[in-house]
Order: sequence, then structure tokens, then C-alpha cells
Amino acid sequence: MKARAEVRYLPEHGEAPAHLNSTEDVDILIDSLLSGSSHHNLAQIHSLERDLMPSGYPDHELLLGVDGDLQAGIIAFLDADGNVVSSGPSTGRVNPVYYIQGHATEFPAHSEIPVDLVRRAAKEFLSSGGQRPTSVHWKAVNP
Repeated sequence: MKARAEVRYLPEHGEAPAHLNSTEDVDILIDSLLSGSSHHNLAQIHSLERDLMPSGYPDHELLLGVDGDLQAGIIAFLDADGNVVSSGPSTGRVNPVYYIQGHATEFPAHSEIPVDLVRRAAKEFLSSGGQRPTSVHWKAVNP
């Protein structure tokens, strides 16, 4: 089966990304992030079904993070239309931090959403060929 997306979240994925082929693989990824180290709870995903830019780099990026203790997570999406992040309740954490390959990434206040919505959005991303998920409410990220 041809890989539909590349995913990086562990140090070894820098040179050899893991692959997502199905929605079951998305479940495995999220479950791994939930049960793994808190310093590896954010993943970078690129669809292999979208064209690359002339530079050879992907024209988009999906970041997906989960916090097992809170049963909450984050989704961020970047493409030519801009940089957006999931919009969560106003009672959420201010500037939550998630870690990819041991490196901290801070997100805007109130951007965490329930893990089941993170899971649904990631499956939608994979199934849509790498389009921004519509199952999430988004807010623009200021540069």
C-alpha cells in the first residue's frame, strides 16, 4: 500500500519519517503520542498526495499534538492560505507547550480541543489528500 502521508515525531524520524497509510495508522499515531514521553507528544505530518513546491518542500504542514493527562490536543495547519490553529474553549490553557522530537513548540491561548476531535481532524486530513480539516474550528495565528 502506498503511503499517503509522512509523519515525524521521534528523533529518528528526522532522517526516516514514519508513514500513514490509513485511518487506522492515525489511531496508532495518536495512541503512541498519548502513551509516549511528554517530550514527544507533537507530530508533523505532510500529505504525499499534494504537489511539492519548486524547492522540493511540501506546500503545507499539519501539526498534531496530544496531552494524555488532559485528554486534550492541538491541531495547526499551514499552507499558502495562511497559518491557523484549532480554536478551543476560553477556559483552556494559556500558551500550551507541546514537544516534537524533544523540542518545545508553544501554541496560542485557548487552542486545545478534545483528543477525539484531534483524531477526527487528522483522519480527515489523511482522507482528503492533505486538505485543511473542516471538522475543527480555526483561528488565524499572528506572525
